[in-house]
Amino acid sequence: MSNRTFTMIKPDAFSKGHSGAIIDQIVKDGFRIVALKLTKLSREKAGEFYEVHKERPFYGELVDFMSSGPIIAAILEKGNAVADFRKLIGATDPAKADAGTIRKLYAASLGENAIHGSDSDENAKIEGDFFFSGLERY
Repeated sequence: MSNRTFTMIKPDAFSKGHSGAIIDQIVKDGFRIVALKLTKLSREKAGEFYEVHKERPFYGELVDFMSSGPIIAAILEKGNAVADFRKLIGATDPAKADAGTIRKLYAASLGENAIHGSDSDENAKIEGDFFFSGLERY
């Protein structure tokens, strides 16, 4: 169990102006922001990040969506970070997400689900390293 996880506020939530409210909810849930950046993924970089899904039918749409606008990437710290953050963001499908979760509040659909959260300690490290150098972490 790690005390760090990775997240991205996705283009849909960013374009709708939900970033501040999402970050506020994350902080109020006890997460400390270790690294934070506003960036835009190129189609190539989005494809690289989601390469694990390359053989899945939704890969192309996912890459197009994730490169469609700015995102906010962050490394977060808290005890039991990965599991606690997954609980905070809710189910991938906002229709199935618990009340009060980030996806229930801000996601529009299964495809436009507002936020990414690492699904394991190993992936949290890989994903954080994809976006942040050692100099960019507090």
